[in-house]
Amino acid sequence: MGRLVLDNLKLSLGGKPILNNVSIDFWDGHVHAVVGPNGAGKSTLAATIVGLGGYTDVDGDITFDGESICSLSVDERARKGITLAWQEPARFEGLTIRDFIKASAHGNGVDVDAILEQVGLDPGSYRSRAVDKTLSGGERKKVELASILAMKPKVALLDEPDSGIDIESIERIFDAVRLLKEQGATVILITHSLAVLNQAEHAFLMCHGKVVDKGPVAKIRHYFEDKCIPCDHKNTPEVYDLGGQV
Repeated sequence: MGRLVLDNLKLSLGGKPILNNVSIDFWDGHVHAVVGPNGAGKSTLAATIVGLGGYTDVDGDITFDGESICSLSVDERARKGITLAWQEPARFEGLTIRDFIKASAHGNGVDVDAILEQVGLDPGSYRSRAVDKTLSGGERKKVELASILAMKPKVALLDEPDSGIDIESIERIFDAVRLLKEQGATVILITHSLAVLNQAEHAFLMCHGKVVDKGPVAKIRHYFEDKCIPCDHKNTPEVYDLGGQV
């Protein structure tokens, strides 16, 4: 359930190569981390996996449970169970948190109050609030994570899940990551945070659009200690706007 494989994936934006022969096998049911500095291509990789507009003209292949999904739209990929939590969550003016979470469940029965509690939001205070600008960035991130828990996805990509979150809330986010795994999801954490990396079982290190190292978290953790590993990257990659990062 939820094996995602990238095979020699290439993507160029504005004539510049951003992803360069990326091959990754995300083992199903595990928590993975994709780490690297800003500009490494991490968020672009996430956008390409889910099939966002502007990120579908790729060479190579993306397969999900043995089936190529490169020709599928973002909605079709979502229906197969592939979802992305943004680094900067969206707003939905006029939609209550309760209705947002129920809609995310796609008609399946869902205990909204229980899910809100799982992400550290008091149901009595939040279920009737709107998903709009009155929520802080951290609150919106928790609401989005609650919606993903309601979806019960097969693959959940979380882009910088600790961004804009206080220390107490980070632990709630990490609890949600464990819940997603318990539900059987393949979880992919896009991050340059050591604390987030430590929630994973296996990690891939990206730099300049390439996977330059992979292995157990203990191995990749050295990147955060040394800040770099030997590679052939001599220049700073172009940064393309995708919520501030690529």
